[in-house]
Amino acid sequence: MKVMIVGLGSMGKRRARLLKGILPDVCLLGVDSAPARRTEAEALGFTTFETLEEGIAAAPDAAFVCTAPISHAGIIRQLLSSSIPVFTELNLIDDGYDELQALAAEKNVPLFLSSTMLWRGETRYIRDSVREFAKPVSYIYHIGQYLPDWHPWENYKNFFVGDKRTNGCREIFGIELPWLLETFGDAEIVSVQKDKLTELEIDYPDSWFVALHHAGGTKGFLAVDVASPKAVRNFECFGEGLHLFWEGNPKALYRFDKATGQKEPVDVYTSFEHDSRYSDNIVENAYVDEISEFLDVLAGRCTARYSYAQDQKCIDLMNKIGV
Repeated sequence: MKVMIVGLGSMGKRRARLLKGILPDVCLLGVDSAPARRTEAEALGFTTFETLEEGIAAAPDAAFVCTAPISHAGIIRQLLSSSIPVFTELNLIDDGYDELQALAAEKNVPLFLSSTMLWRGETRYIRDSVREFAKPVSYIYHIGQYLPDWHPWENYKNFFVGDKRTNGCREIFGIELPWLLETFGDAEIVSVQKDKLTELEIDYPDSWFVALHHAGGTKGFLAVDVASPKAVRNFECFGEGLHLFWEGNPKALYRFDKATGQKEPVDVYTSFEHDSRYSDNIVENAYVDEISEFLDVLAGRCTARYSYAQDQKCIDLMNKIGV
C-alpha cells in the first residue's frame, strides 16, 4: 500500500510512525514545502515531494492531511478530485464542508475526519457509564496548557494556534466537544466568559469559561485556557449514585465507591503508549485505533465513526461560543 502524508511536521511524522507500526510494508510518500522537513523524512524512509501535484502524480492509495487547518480544504479538494481517499486531521473551520462531502460522494472515495478523543479508553468509559446510569448528571471540566509549551521546538506564532481562526483555545474546544456531545447530547450555550491572563503575543482571549445545557438535561461547565503553566485535563461528572473523576492520563480515571468511601481506580488499558515529547495526558493508543478504523473503511469493513456532519455541529457550537 502506498500512503502519502501531506505535511511533515510533528503530527505528520506521528501518523507515519504509527501507520508503519500497523502496516510494516507500507510505502510512505511525503509532501512538504520545507526542505529541512523533507530531508528529515527521507532519512526515515519517505519518498518526498515539494508540491502536492508531484505527490498526486505518484498515485498514492490514500493520503493523510496533516497541515495547518486553514489549508485543509484546498488540499482535500485536490486529493478528492484525483479520487484519492483522505484522512484529515482536525479542521477547526468548516471551509468547503458541503462541497467536499459532495465531491467525496461523487468520486465514491472515503473522506475520513480525525476525532482522537472519541477513541480514548477513558472517554469511552465515561460515555458508557453515563448512558448506563441513565439519570441526571452534571460535569465540570478544565483543560489547559501554556501555549509556548505545545511545540517547544518552535515558536507558537509560527504554527496554526497563533492564527485567530484556528487559535489554541479553539483547538482545545475542537478536540473535546466531539466526545462531550457524544456522551451528553447536543448542547446549547448558557453563558460565556473570556479573559486574557497572559502577555502572550496572541490576538484572542487565552481563557474561556462556558456553561452548556445538553439535550438530555446534563449541565456542564468548561474551563479552557492556554495559560496554565502545567498541562491539565481535570474532569468530574456527578449525579445521585454516580461520581467519576479523570485527571487526563490513563492512570488517573476513578469512580467513587460508596461502599468503601474511596475513589477507586479504573483501568481501561491493558497497556498504553506515550510520546515523551508531549504531556502525559496524550497517549498514542487512540491515534492507532482511528488509523486502524480508516484502514478498515478503505477495505470496506466498516463506516467511519465520526463524520463531517457531526463535526459541523461542533464547529457551529464553537462559532456561537465565539472562540
